[in-house]
Amino acid sequence: MTNAASPLENMTQTLLQCQRGDASTAHLARAWRLAAAQLPLPPRYGEVLHGLLDRMESGALFTEESCSFSQKDQLQALQTWLDKARDQLQRQGTPEALAGHNTPAP
Repeated sequence: MTNAASPLENMTQTLLQCQRGDASTAHLARAWRLAAAQLPLPPRYGEVLHGLLDRMESGALFTEESCSFSQKDQLQALQTWLDKARDQLQRQGTPEALAGHNTPAP
């Protein structure tokens, strides 16, 4: 993550890195928690995100995909959260939503 990038851009880049296998789920969770703390979102967004990240970290304990923890599904859930957070910030007129508006391809 670079300091010059917006929190949403940092989150997008970290998600892409994790999807490519270039970053661990532990790195993703740490980076997302830090970046999300900088976003002026309603409290429910934080609650949902922390639940997703907790599941992602728990799923990392398994070496393979299991019926309970699919990393692909968890990454898709994080992408959905990111899209909704960006939409919410745009509705609020928050500048962070305008930076890094490109979303990663599934």
